[in-house]
Parts: sequence; structure tokens; C-alpha cells
Amino acid sequence: MTRLDGAAAVPAQLRGAIVALGNFDGFHRGHQAVVGAAVARARAQGRPAIVATFDPHPMRHFHPATPPFRLTTLDQRQRLFERAGADAMLVFGFDAALAALSARDFAADRLVGMAGVAGVVTGADFTFGKGRSGDVAVLAALGDELGFAVDTVAPIDDGHAVVSSSRIRDALKAGRTREATALLTRPFAIEGVVERGAQLGRQLGYPTANLSLGNYLRPRYGIYAVRGRLPDGRLLDGVANLGVRPSIEPPVELLEPYFFDFSGDLYGQTIEVELIEFLRDEAKFDSLDALKVQIGADCDAARAALGG
Repeated sequence: MTRLDGAAAVPAQLRGAIVALGNFDGFHRGHQAVVGAAVARARAQGRPAIVATFDPHPMRHFHPATPPFRLTTLDQRQRLFERAGADAMLVFGFDAALAALSARDFAADRLVGMAGVAGVVTGADFTFGKGRSGDVAVLAALGDELGFAVDTVAPIDDGHAVVSSSRIRDALKAGRTREATALLTRPFAIEGVVERGAQLGRQLGYPTANLSLGNYLRPRYGIYAVRGRLPDGRLLDGVANLGVRPSIEPPVELLEPYFFDFSGDLYGQTIEVELIEFLRDEAKFDSLDALKVQIGADCDAARAALGG
């Protein structure tokens, strides 16, 4: 899939596209409905389908001290958009210049001038332009003026409330991984490069692949049943500690998966780890022997949660 820069002209073969426009962090059920509508319209009209997103998230620009909250990286979103049928991802770098654009200037300069859109599809709560001055009604009026179609997709309600990224974040922070999975339609996953650690896990007989949490939302600290995806596509079941390891000094915030029935060197490789089931909170142990016994019990619990 092609990744396009929102500050540069879209190539000729991708102009005249139907563009799904939003942040799409997490790419949950509601986001999928927006992108699905854009792809369907594009296919019906014989046009390219593009998903436009913003990076960094506008919240990070306006409130840089906000704790980490991301559900997906750009790389993850790109793969998800491709699976949804999009031909390209258009990334608007959210900076002071973009934030200063009026709603009309964003539509005229970025959507029409740079991207050459034929149509735009958004969620019903989409806002844009300086001070969030534009909404879907403003976008529709600008579409009439500037010559592009506008479609709005209603929110998705799962019977409890509208599906939203904030609901998913709340579920993950509470350790309700199955709820988050239902809203996302897949498990929440952290992707990163495996780092070298103190190798204590190896000494205990449970070697781990250590990942930094980076800009991801911090789910509830604790022990999880996980599934890892390696660069070669292999899927591995395992158990992981996510948190600061209170039994180990000094405390370091990491995701540390131990994969069952795996031996090999993962250092320097990019892997993705799905959080399948929250098993228990982190705990401090009086000895490494006690910790080792608990890890064995956690492995059994994780195997049961993973169906094996």
C-alpha cells in the first residue's frame, strides 16, 4: 500500500479518489464502517480509495503533556487500512501550520488542491479546521462549493453505547481485554523492536522478548495471556508481564512476553504482541524462587485462556 504525505500533491493515478477522513486511531468498528463506505463508493465509481489520517494525534499537538494514549501506530494503521481495501494511506502531519488552517482552507488547499478528492466520507462527529470550526455540515457545504461529494456514516452502537476509542482505552486501562477486542474486532496489539534486557527471565527458565511501550496507551499493569506475531508471520502463544516488574530493581516499564515452545533469537526484530486476556495484577515477591513458581502458574493460566 502507498503511504502519501498530506503536505504534497497526490500522484496523478490516485487523484479523483474517494477519501475516508478521520483520525482512525485503533481502527475500531465505527472507523471500519467509515472506511468500508468509502471503499464501496470508490469501487462503485471506479475510483481509488484512500484513507486519510493525522499524525501525531491532534491531542498530542495541543496538549503535549498528555499521558500516552495511542492504540495504533502508523504502521499498524497502514496494514489495517490495506486489509480493509484501501489503495493508499494519506498522512496529514499535524503541526502548527495545519492547526492554523481554517476549515475552508483545509478543504480547498489540502483536500482539493493537494489530494484532488472526488468524494469524502467521515463519521458523524468529525471536526476540522482552526478551533475545530468545521463539522460535517460545514464539510458538506464546502463540498458543494468546491466540487466534491460528502457522505457521513452514523456511529456504531453495540447495544451498550457508541463504539469509540475512548471506550476502548477505558476497557484496556481496567484490564477488560475481551471488551476491547470486541470493540476493535481484534485484540489490542503492541508492536516494537525486541530489546536486550537484564536476562533475568532466561535465568529463571522463562526467556522474554522485551518491548518498550513507546507512545501506546498503558493498559492495566499485570500479567496477560498473549499471542505474538513474528516477522516471518508465525503466531506464538505466550504469557507476558506488562508493567514495571515490582520484584526487580530498578523498576523499568516494559512489555515482556514469554512465548511457549519457542527457542530462538528475537533481538532487534520487530514483533507484534496481542493482549488476549488479563490474568492478574503485578505483585512483588520475596524471592526469585517464589517468582519462578508464580510464573509457572501464570503459564498454565495463559494456556487455559488461549484455549490450549
